[in-house]
Parts: sequence; C-alpha cells; structure tokens
Amino acid sequence: MSADYLLERDWTRPVRYPDPAVEALDRRFASCRIGSAAIERLWTGARWAEGPVWFGDHRALVFSDIPNDRMLRWSEETGEVSVFRAPAMNANGNTRDRQGRLVTCEHLSRRVTRTEPDGAVTVLIDRFEGKRLNGPNDVVVHPDGSIWFTDPGYGLDGYYEGEQAEFELPNRTYRLDPASGEASVVDEALLKPNGLAFSPDASTLYVADTGASHRRGHPRQIHAFEVADGRRLARQRVFHDFAAGSPDGFRVDVEGNVWAAVAWGGPEVDGVRVIAPDGEPIGAIHLPEGAANLCFGGARRNRLFIAASQSLYALYVDVQGMPYA
Repeated sequence: MSADYLLERDWTRPVRYPDPAVEALDRRFASCRIGSAAIERLWTGARWAEGPVWFGDHRALVFSDIPNDRMLRWSEETGEVSVFRAPAMNANGNTRDRQGRLVTCEHLSRRVTRTEPDGAVTVLIDRFEGKRLNGPNDVVVHPDGSIWFTDPGYGLDGYYEGEQAEFELPNRTYRLDPASGEASVVDEALLKPNGLAFSPDASTLYVADTGASHRRGHPRQIHAFEVADGRRLARQRVFHDFAAGSPDGFRVDVEGNVWAAVAWGGPEVDGVRVIAPDGEPIGAIHLPEGAANLCFGGARRNRLFIAASQSLYALYVDVQGMPYA
C-alpha cells in the first residue's frame, strides 16, 4: 500500500471497489473481507481517540477522547457525534459487562468505573493493597463476569492525558472478582500492558505490551496467556511480534482472529492488522493515522469501528466480533 495514496485520498468521496486500503496478506483473509465495502471516515476532531464500545440498544458508539477529557457518542441513526460525558477523568478504554453496563478505565482518577443505567458512576477499583493504581488503560470482561484490566500508567507521564505523578505500584494486569469485588494480580511481567482480549472460548488471554515507547529496543508484541481456572494466567508466549508499529487495543472475532489497532509505524504500517489464531498476519487495514483501539458493532456485529488518533473510521467485514469483547 502506497503511503502517498493514503495521504492523498479524499475520505469524503467514494472509492472504487475493492478498497485498496484493505489488504489481504493471506488467503484466509478472503473469508473476512467484503469486496464491496470500503473504509469510511465517520468523524474527525479528536486529539487522541480511544476505547470504542458499541451500544446496540441505542444504535450508538461511545468512545474516548483522552486529551480533551471527554467521552463522545456517535449515532448510527443520524451520523452525528455528541458529548456523552465531560469531564471524563481522561477516560481511556471501555467495554460492557454481562448486564450491558459501561465499564471505563480512567487515567486522571486512576480507577475503573461502571456507569449504571440511571447514569450514576460506581467506582469498581482505584487502589490495590492500599496504594493507588497507576492509571487503568484497557478492560475486558470474562464470561464469568470478572473484569480484567491493564494498568500501565500512561496518565502519570505528564499533564496531557492525566496528571504527572509518581508510580505507587508496578505495571500489571489485574482480575476483579464480580462477587467479592476483590482484585488479584494476574501478570506483572510485561513492561507496559495495554490492550487485552479473550479468545472465543476464553481459554486464552491476549495482552499487548507497548513498552517500546518507554524502552529503546523493547519488542512490540501481543502476548498470549493460558487462562487457568478462569482466575490465573499461565504459559506466557509471544503471539505476534509487530516489528514496525506498536499494537494498542484489539478485539477478537468469532473465528478467533485478532484485529489489532497499530500506531507509531508510519503511513505504510498504521491502521489495523488482522492476525489468525496461529499468530500469522492475514490482513491489513491501512489508515492515514495511527489507530489506538477498535471494536465490532452494528446490528450484526459485523461493522468494525476504529478509533484512530484524531478520527473515527468504520468498515463492514464478513465476520462477526465476539459479543461484549
């Protein structure tokens, strides 16, 4: 894919099918791609878009704009974007729990919250063993209702996405028990744990390590862990090494493919990389901006929504995303 094409493309005009910015890297991508579907730029105007989550009951997408300290809502019915919540504690990653409630990671408050049906905000966790969390980043819900989240503390690095402060805890991935409300550490080996998602059968947890932005030469990888008894992680392995470009947030489809947002790799790399369950890349979605996170939505969970730097993009695909992923 030519970088010049992406930079010169007029995203307000139709594009000839098949969209050249949707690239097959392996024949297995054929079952995921719709030839008569093109990437659409739905909106632009963020400073760093993150954490998209689909609300089918409202036909709307909620996503974060971290530096602007707001959460936004895109309406499928009108195509308009409005403010969902502001201030938003520099919210980052979002998901929905098994009751359909919004669960959010917040940089500024250094907590994970749940938004109740009446709009009230419940704090699920802001401390571990008496110390403040670093700044939760991304979150996913296990089939048993437990909430798993990463805590790399990017909001502590300065005042752009949070508030500069000292780290009180190591960078970790946590599990929050739905019944007791108690948290446990499931991993602290990754330098900067970031995006995470379960495999379709929840036997594997994938976690991105974005430590490359903090340590020169640190590999840009997604790791895979075996989920033991639904509570612990074991048998860590490298699932995919991105080399150029850094993986951020990602989601998994019903076939087990990982759709990963990629940034900081330049115009020829940034966008989305689709990785088969065996760890091999099978497809790429090229964007003129680095992508931070994504989710599946629409009435049939076959529309990929991508939060990419300043903009929100969408692409219909021929596979469904996992529900509540």
